[in-house]
Amino acid sequence: MPKLRAIPPRWLRILLPLVVVGIWIFISSQGGPTFGTISEVTNNDQSSYLPASAESTKVQSLETQFFGSDTVPAIVLYTSDAAITPAEQAAVAADLKDIAAIDGVQSVSPAVPSTDGHALQSFVAVASSADGTTVVADMRSVLTTDPAPGLTSYVTGPAALGADFGAGFAGIDGILLLVALAAVFVILLIVYRSLLLPVIVLLTSAFALTGSILLVYAVAKAGWVTVTGQSRGILAILAIGAATDYSLLIVSRYREALRFEPSAWAAMVVALRRAAEPVAASAATVILAVLCLLFSDLNSNKGLGPVAAIAIAFSFLAAMTALPAMLLLAGRAAFWPFMPKLDAQPAAGAVAHSTGGADAATTGSATTGVSAAATASAGAAASGGPLAEQARIPGLWGAVGRMIARRPRVVWIVTVLLLGFFSLGLLQLSASGVPQTDLLLSQSQSVDGQKALAQHYDAGSGSPVVVIAPQGEADAALSAVSGTAGLTNAFVYTGSQGGAPAQPGATTPPPVVVNDQVLIEATLTDAADSDAAQQVVIGLRDQLATSAPGSLVGGVTALALDTNTTALRDLATIIPIVLLVILVVLMLLLRAIVAPLLLIGTVVLSYSATLGISAVVFNHVFDFPGADPSVPLFGFVFLVALGVDYNIFLMTRVREESLVHGTRPGILRGLAATGGVITSAGIVLAATFAALGVVPILFLVQIAFIVAFGVLLDTFLVRSLVVPALSYDIGARIWWPSKLAKSSGSRHLVHAGVGAHAAVATVAAPASPAAPAPPAAPESHEPEARDTEETP
Repeated sequence: MPKLRAIPPRWLRILLPLVVVGIWIFISSQGGPTFGTISEVTNNDQSSYLPASAESTKVQSLETQFFGSDTVPAIVLYTSDAAITPAEQAAVAADLKDIAAIDGVQSVSPAVPSTDGHALQSFVAVASSADGTTVVADMRSVLTTDPAPGLTSYVTGPAALGADFGAGFAGIDGILLLVALAAVFVILLIVYRSLLLPVIVLLTSAFALTGSILLVYAVAKAGWVTVTGQSRGILAILAIGAATDYSLLIVSRYREALRFEPSAWAAMVVALRRAAEPVAASAATVILAVLCLLFSDLNSNKGLGPVAAIAIAFSFLAAMTALPAMLLLAGRAAFWPFMPKLDAQPAAGAVAHSTGGADAATTGSATTGVSAAATASAGAAASGGPLAEQARIPGLWGAVGRMIARRPRVVWIVTVLLLGFFSLGLLQLSASGVPQTDLLLSQSQSVDGQKALAQHYDAGSGSPVVVIAPQGEADAALSAVSGTAGLTNAFVYTGSQGGAPAQPGATTPPPVVVNDQVLIEATLTDAADSDAAQQVVIGLRDQLATSAPGSLVGGVTALALDTNTTALRDLATIIPIVLLVILVVLMLLLRAIVAPLLLIGTVVLSYSATLGISAVVFNHVFDFPGADPSVPLFGFVFLVALGVDYNIFLMTRVREESLVHGTRPGILRGLAATGGVITSAGIVLAATFAALGVVPILFLVQIAFIVAFGVLLDTFLVRSLVVPALSYDIGARIWWPSKLAKSSGSRHLVHAGVGAHAAVATVAAPASPAAPAPPAAPESHEPEARDTEETP
């Protein structure tokens, strides 16, 4: 008999959890206040996302040398239904004088009338180092303090769009968090039918969130990662969702163990021993998957990798430390009013849930019952087929298992065909980028102003195309720019135009030359963030490559074009890396090749089906204008990683059960054991990601739908039907090349065992008068052959 391991004294069983909880409370006290300061290290400036090697980034850097400072343009626009009068022009001039005095405004141009006489516009240069949101708010305050009668005023342009875009993320730290926590709390109340347990799980999520945001703030302040509004939102959702998912699995194991362990401490040891491998593997898989974003050329994507990894790491730590500590302090009362009762004798198969011989021995007389039940379970597996085993499992998941056992091939083929049909929607997916004005789903003055601007001026006013050309190619470059359709008012910068071409008849000063280069600007006739404008930039670059070699094209439009091009390249690069990393993790975890390949195939199919349905919904239900190229990339990373997450929970349990009962009975038992908890976890994760939809930013709303819908699709179809049915159809060969592929499981219990528990089963079973062990099944028994060779 293995040596008994004593349960720690009562004072230590109270002190240790108190210390652990105290540490997490201290971490939260430090991390909580960073919710109000994380915006200080948040960067939503698209120009900082591209690498220094991008053409538009090079132009932006050179522009600073020409202008002497780095600025972002804003446009002050006035419109009227009638011709603007001299008195109104004077009122506008007074406003512009006040705007020029605002801190952060470097220059203000005189008001330029439109050709129809119904509008005035002024170009305002806002220092890049200034707080754009504050400067734009101050400009709008000037326009509303003493408005000119009969005039409608707007502050628009890139600076205003950026400010409004940042304002859209204001709900991340407040509304998003409240919605996510409220949704999780309601779901946990339904799942547990308890008041205290949902609070404990939510506290675990809160610990994970505050710890992760504290570390993210520190590394962002040090300049090690780029934190955007998107990554802040995803950080909160991942921390809450992942911590809750891990908690659900641990609580499920703990509840199981409390049925045959009198001591809450011993039950927790059992639960953590059994949950540690799948939870750790799940966390490691997601962490490695999101860290693959480090291979991105976009700093925004690259920064999300470490941010998401930190969220998952703290979720794992909180679930494995804070949650057990709080559960131990609460004892069985945590489950009130449905507290698990101690069974006199565990159900068959309890061997798969215990911690091993040494730990089982701490319960004294309970050991004999567990041992006998384990041996009886092995005999039952040998004396009846998988369907007979499943017939003894009650409930919904027992019924699902029986359906799969009867027609496994029909189940997985029909489900795969359905997912394939959903995938056809990919033909409608448009993810080549959207205009910046369409990213804001709420009403915005900058968007309204841009629409008004297009009615009276060239739509690209205030967002010019910028060309840096070698001095010797200046004339050729200017000629190419002037001759490009879609561009107007091209001129070489001389330092005295005030942002516009020289007036006809005026003396033209010499151009400004910096490092033997000149700067040329031109106005787009189409909106700077439109597809048409991007096509103009593409054509201009091709033209300059031959007519003025060495020229570079930049500006707001070129910046968006380079961002989309880089994002598309990231999509083709990162997806294969993520699949390879996850495949290696699964092979190490399951000690097999066939099962990991099967799981990878199912999550990819689930992703394509999700993206297909999403494309149809985006186009025909929400009427979205398209999607950013990063949307399918982020959707892939999170869906594949989280989809494999649930398959890890399922297949580690299946492997555990297969070691005792054989592969096919193990599949059905694993499905029944994990069905409820994984479904609950999927609903929780879907609800948390759906909470992203409260932020009125197109990118986050699309990510919210894709991940929420994808998780539900994976939970209810892929993990519940495709994976079990396909695995059941293949049989023990899914474990190839491990030894389990050649064993039915009953022999594995004795020879390979399930940890130290095998020794307890073989030694202690004869000592039990209540449950004598049945005769061992012969080696050539029919169920073994059926489990390893027969195809249903």
